[in-house]
Amino acid sequence: MTSYRIALIPGDGIGTEVLPPAQAVLAAVGKRHGIAFTYDSFDWSCERYLAEGAMMPSDGLDRIRRHDAVLLGAVGWPGVPDHVSLWGLLIPIRRGFRQYVNLRPVKVLDGVPSPLRNAGAGDVDLVVVRENVEGEYSEIGGRLGRGTEDELAVQEAVFTRKGVTRVVEYAYALAGSRRGHVTSATKSNGIVHTMPFWDELVEEAAARHQNVRTDKEHIDALAAKLVLAPERFDVIVGSNLFGDILSDLAAAVAGSIGVAPAANLNPEREFPSMFEPVHGSAPDIAGQGKANPLGALWSAAMMLDHLGHPEAGEELLAAAFGALAGGVSTADLGGTADTAGYTRAVLDRVGA
Repeated sequence: MTSYRIALIPGDGIGTEVLPPAQAVLAAVGKRHGIAFTYDSFDWSCERYLAEGAMMPSDGLDRIRRHDAVLLGAVGWPGVPDHVSLWGLLIPIRRGFRQYVNLRPVKVLDGVPSPLRNAGAGDVDLVVVRENVEGEYSEIGGRLGRGTEDELAVQEAVFTRKGVTRVVEYAYALAGSRRGHVTSATKSNGIVHTMPFWDELVEEAAARHQNVRTDKEHIDALAAKLVLAPERFDVIVGSNLFGDILSDLAAAVAGSIGVAPAANLNPEREFPSMFEPVHGSAPDIAGQGKANPLGALWSAAMMLDHLGHPEAGEELLAAAFGALAGGVSTADLGGTADTAGYTRAVLDRVGA
């Protein structure tokens, strides 16, 4: 039996409702594959912020540094500005643990109709690789003249050779294990310094990976093509901002952002990586048993793969996707199952 210690951060809203299903399915799949999980749960959330003035304690990173992975539910709640919740929890974890790859797989699944009339199950299968720690989401900048007619805000984008190269190399290695096609998201026709620099570093990587086909697409045209012909894409690599936007757009193309997973990876494994569904805390349905746990289950499968158990991850996904194909889905996907009902259908498929 191989054991892993997981830092559990349920967070806010439906984040607290989707992690127990993930734990239950992980336990069932793990039992079949000789894998056991223990969890340390942390109350880091907007509720904590409102009570104590901080999303997490000052030594929060030290408390989870030795865990094998972090499994997070969702962050955000009315009354706490998004920049407070994100910069108080998610971004410090991503940057403190050098989780410079944000990985978001996107598929059109059987049982989840895409809003695109020609996109059926199996037609769309792509991965967005987003640079996760620098780029447009830097801390450099400020505001002057608040409240005056001359008020201004400055936000600096930061692109380093090391930061761009390592995420682009990850994208090429991933494409080499898939269909061998990388699409780089850029805007070098309008952003005069950082985007030409990005393009140059992508070209350098392309020369090192000549077995992988490379396309360069300006972000506005790429967004349109992702809607018009999503089946043409394999691996899309983009900056922090571009990758963020494209991954949510791609998830919507696949039918629902509610099923989308994400992995925040430290590929060198010097620090724990973090896995989270993309759907957010959904205050409007929190506490009603309506939450769709598929995003959390898919994120858990990505965690299994990262920990070195791809066969267990594939079994988990087969059960989760199979339940959908069998007609069991939650209300956000047009079904009638509640959170517990969908989870039960998945557990039945893994023999639990």
